[in-house]
Amino acid sequence: MLKSAGFALLISSFVFISCSNKIIPDKPSLPKTDFRMDSLPESEINIPLQINLRPVYSFAEKAVDTMFTSTNWPDGWVQDGCDTRYKYTFRRGPLQMKGSGSYLTLGFTGFYKIIGSTRVCVNGAAISPWTPACRCGYDEGERKVNVSFQNSVSIQPNMQAKLSINRLEPQPLDKCNVCFWGQDITKEVMKGLKEELDASKIEMEKNFGNYDLRPKFQMMWDELNKVYNLYGLGWLQINPTKVRINNFFAKNDSLTVSVGISAKPIISFEKPQEHFTVVPTLNNFSNRNGFNIFLDAVLDYDSLSNIVTTQLKDKRIDLTAGKYIIVKECSLYGIDNENLIIKVKFEGSDKGLFYLTGKPTYDVANKTIEIRDLDFDIRSKNFLVKTAGWLFNHRIINELKKYTRFDLSVYIESAKTTANQQLNKEWIKGISSSGKLSDVKIISIYPLRQWLIIRSNCNGELSVKIDAAAFSF
Repeated sequence: MLKSAGFALLISSFVFISCSNKIIPDKPSLPKTDFRMDSLPESEINIPLQINLRPVYSFAEKAVDTMFTSTNWPDGWVQDGCDTRYKYTFRRGPLQMKGSGSYLTLGFTGFYKIIGSTRVCVNGAAISPWTPACRCGYDEGERKVNVSFQNSVSIQPNMQAKLSINRLEPQPLDKCNVCFWGQDITKEVMKGLKEELDASKIEMEKNFGNYDLRPKFQMMWDELNKVYNLYGLGWLQINPTKVRINNFFAKNDSLTVSVGISAKPIISFEKPQEHFTVVPTLNNFSNRNGFNIFLDAVLDYDSLSNIVTTQLKDKRIDLTAGKYIIVKECSLYGIDNENLIIKVKFEGSDKGLFYLTGKPTYDVANKTIEIRDLDFDIRSKNFLVKTAGWLFNHRIINELKKYTRFDLSVYIESAKTTANQQLNKEWIKGISSSGKLSDVKIISIYPLRQWLIIRSNCNGELSVKIDAAAFSF
């Protein structure tokens, strides 16, 4: 009976061992190091906007009246005190705009005709009838005068656009002589014209002197805080931190303004939560060119493991003495150390698993990501030496190395080509961009406990040109 019991125990043990993973070393326990993830540097995006002013001219030309007359023209009179009355017509020529530096000059040539008469008054009471009407600009042709305003717009830190208008001195091109003795009343006409222009200036500054840009900036800020689906690449969260804008610079028919944004963008496989914030006050502007973007790609280990497993599943690796393994599954993970851990499950001459460790590194010259110093973890190594020495074979390491090296050169060049196509295009009629993505590189890889984070950097130039747009006030 003892012999039967012993035989049954032997058979049971054999069945139990045959149906279980025989080779199962302990999980790696990598030593603590000074490894830590550096904070993501702020990305800088600076976009000069060049606005063609000709559509603005066209809008203003249609919006501003061309004919002005005194009240109740042609029968009514404007009476300036007891002793003077007059009436006039004033016709403006085409508007002329010229930009120079921070100023935009709006001017036109005016054509006017005036009729006036006088009488004698004492203490505000008339003691004589009106003289016969004296006319200017009729028989000798309309009198001409050049009129202009100098305007400047400044953007305040609180996002208020402030319009300053300076009325320039009217420049008479013709004298205005009235009555048969040829009295020159040009100065009087210019004085009246300046009063009218000053009233127009006050009205313009009242209506357009201050414009709150914050609602527009908040709309832009909200768009930047949204999460964008990159379709196949994950989700992009821009995470803006600062916004800046310089004051306008005008030259001839063009107006240039530079907009800058600071941000900390992240790409992740899982859709992050959107966080909407209030747009901050405008940051101090300094002349900066182009864009310099630092981007963290947050990669999920499960997704990475699936990719590697797809490449290696059922891969047979022949070893010494007729032994072999067939890779069934690969799992990647980190433990807040410089090294990445690869857990390999296998079948074949035996069944079980082992762990490899290595440091993920980017080769700038060859544009490749590879796991350097790939080797059996020390616990797997000790276990295999004692229980399955045939598995402790560098042929496994050499074979797996082929699948832990990723050539990104083609991908980077393709990404640059695609990006440059997107940077150089007409977005909508009248608005186009031009630029160049100069360089794309990976600068750090962080195998954290929950995610593998790959930090990249790209830089280049981008500008936007606005040739036509719908203008309204």
